Amino acid sequence: MSPTHRASRSRLAATAVTALLTLLALGTPATAGGNGHHRPCTRSQSPDHGPARDIVRIAERAKAEMDLKSVIVRVTVDGHDVVTTALGRSMTGVPADPALHFRNGNIAISYLGTALLRLVDQGVVGLDDPVKRWLPDLPHGEKITLRMLAASTTGLVDYVRLPAFQKAVVADPFRQWTAKEVVALSTSEPRWYQPGTNWSYSHANFVLLGAALEKITGARLDVLLQREVMGPLNLRETRNSFTPDIPTPVLHAFTDDRGTYEESTFWNPSWTTAPGAVQTTDICDLARSAAAIGSGELLSRATYEELLNPGTVGLGHATRTCPATVCIANTAATHYGMGVLVLGDWISQHPLFFGYSASMDYLPSERLAIAVSTTQGRKAADGHSAHTIAQRIAAALAPDHPIPDFG
Repeated sequence: MSPTHRASRSRLAATAVTALLTLLALGTPATAGGNGHHRPCTRSQSPDHGPARDIVRIAERAKAEMDLKSVIVRVTVDGHDVVTTALGRSMTGVPADPALHFRNGNIAISYLGTALLRLVDQGVVGLDDPVKRWLPDLPHGEKITLRMLAASTTGLVDYVRLPAFQKAVVADPFRQWTAKEVVALSTSEPRWYQPGTNWSYSHANFVLLGAALEKITGARLDVLLQREVMGPLNLRETRNSFTPDIPTPVLHAFTDDRGTYEESTFWNPSWTTAPGAVQTTDICDLARSAAAIGSGELLSRATYEELLNPGTVGLGHATRTCPATVCIANTAATHYGMGVLVLGDWISQHPLFFGYSASMDYLPSERLAIAVSTTQGRKAADGHSAHTIAQRIAAALAPDHPIPDFG
């Protein structure tokens, strides 16, 4: 493609987004009626032209190419629906639908980061307060701060990478893990580095952050997140469960992670993050979360800047004890924020859990939100298929603002 052609295509895509903003500003958000009452998440009318049709075609091609059982997509501009659709099946004889609930994994970690920053805005805590005050039994808790937990710079080993843990999960995917058990797996290992001196993702950080937030506020974590995040954002289909249950209607998932293609819908996610933040959602709430978290809707300007860079830029380098695949370089272009990923001009998260993949992505300059959920077919490759689809949608709608990979 020639430079002239690329520039022309870029201008056309930018014009399309601007036009959508103008047209949609006259309407109301698709998740609420004109009187503000909640409506179930529903599919848009089938588009026959324009950006909405382009998005559907991207999803259709990706579903076939990646052998995905289902693809559910919602794209909004300034909170207004561009397209909401669902392709494929939830399970045999049951078509995929935008109203289906799925696991949102580390999307909840973005809520943890925002909840912490709201407490900072309220003057309840400071980001650099040592966690020993609330977690006195945590080794070296006097050297670890709330900022380090939320930004994942504590040096705590990620228990998910430990062979013994992986073996246990595969052997019994229905096992209920406690926060004490998974944190002990991390703290029993030598730290990857001294707190605050490097960067590495560790699930233990967010289990501990959830425990700290409970001690700080005196509220159970699910209640706190509802009060500080889900309630204010009107996320009515996003909720915690202390069991593997998923509210109906359910998007079913399948995986071959144990060597045979089998249903994984109700495999136990108790180990994935802090109790009280093990959540399910739907595609409308996911798109709403992308826009609200990505724009800092609930935060002051100062804490929004912390959300996007709590000091992680410049961290991340291989050491004798931490390989480059773990201690990933955080640059101005791609880095970890406070429970979110900053990927170029986008604020993102993309969870993955035994057959479920999702992605939420927000481009502040265009007020463009992309939400994708996928489930795997028999021949699907491992990986973040939902995020790949989100990247392709971004390339079509905002080619001057690609979503890069992290690391």
